[in-house]
Amino acid sequence: MSTRATKLQAFDRLLTIMDELREQCPWDQKQTMETLRPLTIEETYELGDAILDADLNEVKGELGDLLLHIVFYAKIGSETNDFDISDVINGICEKLIHRHPHIYSDVEVKDETEVKQNWENLKLKEGKKSVLEGVPKSLPALVKASRIQEKVAGVGFDWEHSDQVWDKVEEEIGELKEEIKNNNQDAIEDEFGDVLFSLINYARFLNINPDNALERTNKKFVKRFKYLEKKAKGLQKSLSDMTLAEMDVYWEEAKNL
Repeated sequence: MSTRATKLQAFDRLLTIMDELREQCPWDQKQTMETLRPLTIEETYELGDAILDADLNEVKGELGDLLLHIVFYAKIGSETNDFDISDVINGICEKLIHRHPHIYSDVEVKDETEVKQNWENLKLKEGKKSVLEGVPKSLPALVKASRIQEKVAGVGFDWEHSDQVWDKVEEEIGELKEEIKNNNQDAIEDEFGDVLFSLINYARFLNINPDNALERTNKKFVKRFKYLEKKAKGLQKSLSDMTLAEMDVYWEEAKNL
């Protein structure tokens, strides 16, 4: 692995290239924080895909893309004398030291749960009015629900046992069934959301990331459906011409791949 000096040299090289691109490249010169934002979001999702695919070479590449974006934002900030890369780095260093008093001070903790509780309590002492302020509004709903539940659990607002959470799941499913009988579309949507929220909460008690679990199922479904399409093509048929029974034969085959 690289030495500390080699790592610092590599980072300095990136900073130099960023300076050169901002001065000489027409595309880089035109970029603003607003124009970079959607690209950064895209890069973050690409990193997430690489992680789920366990493609470490791709993870390395996507981390480089994200690092470039961080350096790019800092470069733009320096041009308006608001902040530069050293401010960004020192800021996160100070935050980490302040929020880890069990490492950098005399606070004692017994486990990960207490670390999380201390983290959220420190954030409130820093001036945040709610532990939920740190949950981005633009997060996908499933991810947002998971983060909301983690945040409130961090300050003790949580179920004591997983059985209680599963009882809540079953309760919400019962309420959903009742509204389906009533044929009240608005209430059905409301109760369906409650079912999802409670299932996401249960996932936390199973130590499962619900977004990862759903994406795993997405990929599994896509793989099987593409196999089905391939088989249909081999028979010179379109899926719309096949019966469900015919399609189910190949779907079961796909499960064994």
